[in-house]
Amino acid sequence: MSHDHAESHTHGAAPDANTRYLFIALALIVGFMIVEVTVAIISGSLALLSDAGHMLTDAAAIAGSLVAIRLAAKPSSARWTFGFKRAEILSAAVNGITLVVISGIVAVEAIRRLLDPPKVEGGPVLFVALLGVAVNLVAVWVLAKANRTSLNVEGSFQHILTDLYGFIATVIAGIVILLTGFTRADSIASLIVVVLMLHAAWGLLKDSGRILLEGTPEGMDLAAIRGHLLEPDHVLAIHDLHAWTVTSGLPALSAHVTLADECFHDGHAPKVLDELQACLVGHFDVEHSTFQFEPATHAAHETGTDHQ
Repeated sequence: MSHDHAESHTHGAAPDANTRYLFIALALIVGFMIVEVTVAIISGSLALLSDAGHMLTDAAAIAGSLVAIRLAAKPSSARWTFGFKRAEILSAAVNGITLVVISGIVAVEAIRRLLDPPKVEGGPVLFVALLGVAVNLVAVWVLAKANRTSLNVEGSFQHILTDLYGFIATVIAGIVILLTGFTRADSIASLIVVVLMLHAAWGLLKDSGRILLEGTPEGMDLAAIRGHLLEPDHVLAIHDLHAWTVTSGLPALSAHVTLADECFHDGHAPKVLDELQACLVGHFDVEHSTFQFEPATHAAHETGTDHQ
């Protein structure tokens, strides 16, 4: 016996709730990125160029988020029973991989320039970096208003926040170059940006990987859930207990529940079902659940199941 609450609940914000904030941030990032690449080429600054590369991934992340929101809004079908709700998770994973690749490219070039530093104009570097701090502050402020329970939106937010830290490092590099002529400061700032990119990439890949590999949702204690599900009268055992995340803000759970034999004769099973699902919603905020009820004798007929 199973029961599914998916149709009667709304999980998280509406699919297009964050679109306006993402479009504003995307316009800010793309506009500034064009300016930054131009100045980086003229001034010979790798720090600015690496920042621009990071901003390119930011723009791609935001664009991917917008596409994922549109896909997630599509209704489910017989072929895609959850619709395209995992599009945002795939977008986050691709974004994390892109960050790793770009950080590797920038790191190699930064090390080369540390060994053989080229001439870098400190003035343009400082000016554009200060402008970048201002643009990223506005973008962070805009996205802070969005619903960051979505891994999509949180990924975009973290990328822009990382860019902000990178620009602060570049500001420091520009000041050092102007005051001391130490051009290696530009490469050092680039390596700082690399570390920040890798940190952001790890967070995105870890979170998206957990969802794509059907891992237990972060912070969910299956032992505690099992204990609660065993509390109702007539529940003898719980096995094949699985929990996963369909997409951000949509955890799901399934389990086989062994009931006392009389439940299948006196009509008590529906009451037990209501108790179990009320427990999940009230204690663990899990609204999407499926239970299979079975008598104790059914265990002999199951194969490939976990009876722990």
